[in-house]
Amino acid sequence: QVQLVESGGGLVQPGGSLRLSCAASGIMFSFCTMAWYRQAPGKQRELVAEITTSDRTNYADSMKGRFTISRDNAKKMVYLQMNSLKPDDTAVYYCNARATIGTRPDYWGQGTQVIVSS
Repeated sequence: QVQLVESGGGLVQPGGSLRLSCAASGIMFSFCTMAWYRQAPGKQRELVAEITTSDRTNYADSMKGRFTISRDNAKKMVYLQMNSLKPDDTAVYYCNARATIGTRPDYWGQGTQVIVSS
């Protein structure tokens, strides 16, 4: 059974930091591109950051320089370090796994809420 479980969300003040974690199971983690997406109320889901099987990273422009994605293949974990948070970072953040082999399925976690507010 494929499972992605996010954690680390919560309420933080503007300018603060959070680290999100995603624990993966039931997938060939090392063969998956991992990513974080977010969805704010009334808006479409958008890519935050991704990290490939060769540790190449990609960030949305609004997150570049503030967010850092990383992965630990041994632990089947992916992380998102978020610094200098702004109110418009408020969203549900989702972990995503995309296989690079086979049928290349796409998997999603249930999301973790991040609220940036004074």
